[in-house]
Amino acid sequence: MEAEIRKAVEEAVKALKEGGIILFPTDTVWALGCDASNREAVQKLISITGIKSNKGMILLVPDMNMVYKYIKEVPEIAEEVVEASDTPLTIIYPQALNVAPEVTAEDKSVAIRVVTHPFCTAMLNRFGRAVVTATEGFTEDNYPALFEEFDDEITAKLQWQANPMLEAGFTGKPSSIMYLGQGGVVKIIRK
Repeated sequence: MEAEIRKAVEEAVKALKEGGIILFPTDTVWALGCDASNREAVQKLISITGIKSNKGMILLVPDMNMVYKYIKEVPEIAEEVVEASDTPLTIIYPQALNVAPEVTAEDKSVAIRVVTHPFCTAMLNRFGRAVVTATEGFTEDNYPALFEEFDDEITAKLQWQANPMLEAGFTGKPSSIMYLGQGGVVKIIRK
């Protein structure tokens, strides 16, 4: 099993480095993703999913150290909040850096989640950069909990997709979302 995971990580990273779109399990749901800093790949992701630019897009990172590469000034409370969360938590931070412009909101904020899924964490560590994800236009009530829920027309456009055996360790539910602004501003967006 470990050899299969290592092989899958290498294949996913190769596809990401080549600007490809991949389908993989996260700690919440299956997601379509690409290199968050590659504008052409991000535009391709937007085209494939049909989502509006930056709507429903989340950066995935393996740890808080990587968050600092993408945020101008990380609020002091951020690390404590991430460590205290016992469920997947996406945090919206102000002043994004080093990502394609389509990934940020109009106010230049960006949503980031530190993942805990074993495959996803290994892939992100090996890639060394954030992956931006999008769920294929699903609503909050209809997230793709299973690999099979992704449309064949979508998967035909991907450079790589994970084997469903890698999904162990995910919840099948969307993450909680919180906004952390400068000066201690905290807003719960979704519980």
